[in-house]
Amino acid sequence: MVFYKRKGLVMTVSDALSLCGGLGMFLFGMHMMSDGLEAAAGEKMKKMLEKLTSNTFMGVIIGTVITALIQSSSATTVMLVGFVNSGLMSLSQTVGIIMGANIGATMNGVLLAVGIGELAPAIVFVGACLIMFTKKEKLDQIGNIIIGLGILFLGMNMMSGAMAGLRESERFIHLITTFRNPLIGVAVGTLFTAVIQSSSATVGILESLAMAGLITLDSGVYVMFGATIGTCITAAIASIGTTTNAKRVAVIHLLFNVIGTVVFVAGCQVIPFVGIVEHMFPASVSVQIANAHVIFKIVTTVLLFPFAGWLVKMANNIIKDKGEKDRRLTISERAKTMAGYNVGNSAIAVSLINREINYMYDIALNNIKLSFDALINRDDTHIAEIRANEDTLDRLNHEISNFISGVIVNKMPLRDSEIISGYFRLVTNIERIGDHAMNFAGYVKDILAQDIEFSDRAMSEINIMRDAAIQSMELLLGDQSEKAAQLLEKVSQAEQYIDDLTDDYRNAQMERMKTTTCSPEASVIYAEMLTDFERIGDHLLNIAQEFNRMYPSK
Repeated sequence: MVFYKRKGLVMTVSDALSLCGGLGMFLFGMHMMSDGLEAAAGEKMKKMLEKLTSNTFMGVIIGTVITALIQSSSATTVMLVGFVNSGLMSLSQTVGIIMGANIGATMNGVLLAVGIGELAPAIVFVGACLIMFTKKEKLDQIGNIIIGLGILFLGMNMMSGAMAGLRESERFIHLITTFRNPLIGVAVGTLFTAVIQSSSATVGILESLAMAGLITLDSGVYVMFGATIGTCITAAIASIGTTTNAKRVAVIHLLFNVIGTVVFVAGCQVIPFVGIVEHMFPASVSVQIANAHVIFKIVTTVLLFPFAGWLVKMANNIIKDKGEKDRRLTISERAKTMAGYNVGNSAIAVSLINREINYMYDIALNNIKLSFDALINRDDTHIAEIRANEDTLDRLNHEISNFISGVIVNKMPLRDSEIISGYFRLVTNIERIGDHAMNFAGYVKDILAQDIEFSDRAMSEINIMRDAAIQSMELLLGDQSEKAAQLLEKVSQAEQYIDDLTDDYRNAQMERMKTTTCSPEASVIYAEMLTDFERIGDHLLNIAQEFNRMYPSK
């Protein structure tokens, strides 16, 4: 059945379906590779980025490697938007990775041009064998990456075959020759890539057209330039609703590609870039397109590398601060980029949860200080602040728990899943500590309402309880993941000290009751205070034990 036939334009329904199916397979293959890399890397990716992006050059290397693996600069840039939005990375750290991502995205075109695509069935077979016949999680994840690559190549082969019949079309030949006009070529490349959100796919289609004998480098080079601008749409969409700095990541990505395109389009009018590439790589047009893409990206990176700081300043000027510091973003707001591409999502999730739990713990610690001080000073001035903090703790407990419930079902490394599950149990213990602080605040109101007085001995004991509770909580401040076992030992000792104090103070209270040194009303409140004090120690021990399970000694 002929799908379309007019003045030599011939494409059957089968060809059209093959073209759409091939593009779908290409994009799905990239998605599988992203999922496989996420499952294989996860938290390790976070640590690698933290250690190796301290300078722009190392950022270029890391960006190149990651993007070469997943074949999508859009996925890498979306990951960076998520990392900056979650506070995992600073804006300046992303510049080198963005540059490297653009280089890494050329790898797919190179592999296709040298004929690796012919091995697509074998690549799919190897990936399938790893998934079906191995029981090790790591090999299964690698299998996903490999089979994704094979599906990507199969999709490209399907598109190439679907377009072969168009070589007989006079109209189509006339259409693509207009691409020699720089502005038309750039516009077509930009719009098409913005729709399919993959410059790799656009370049792959150009290579398919070249393999079908339908275009020359002169026709395709400007479309290729435009594709680098169109691919920026993905990061721009991902940055909607994120922090100012996260939006700036998308702006830096756009600046890099627009400047590179402008330089090369203008340069092609002066320097015979197309002729140079054709002379250097005479083998085939598809090889010429692939290598022109590589040269374009590398030269742009070399030209803009010294201006990395300038790109950050430009992004800061384009996206102004809008007083974000006046309101703290919720964990859900910071997690808005965790959709679509999955690369880096588990690292983002762990970072977000860790940040929120540390924030929550600081509030709980502050409430313990405020409530004990209110008791000791018989002062209800800060009761409203304590209550507001308690409301924040309850809200954070709800938000963090809901967020964990949402992300724990996603595909991620087992290690990251265990850490996130541990955080779920941590947040409950922190919230309970906040409840005990609120109880202390409630005792202050009773003491003032009933004009209750504690003996000097009881007041001395309350001061000691305050110091013991605060010092024990301060043991858990900061990142202790590298020494969780030592931390557990310290907290265990602190919890035992709290238990010993509680036993001693209960016995002392009994003696005071016998000698009527302590009133019945004061005795009731003091007994409840001792219970709360002891429970704080229990929850701290629970946190330390859970932390040790999350980060066991190697």
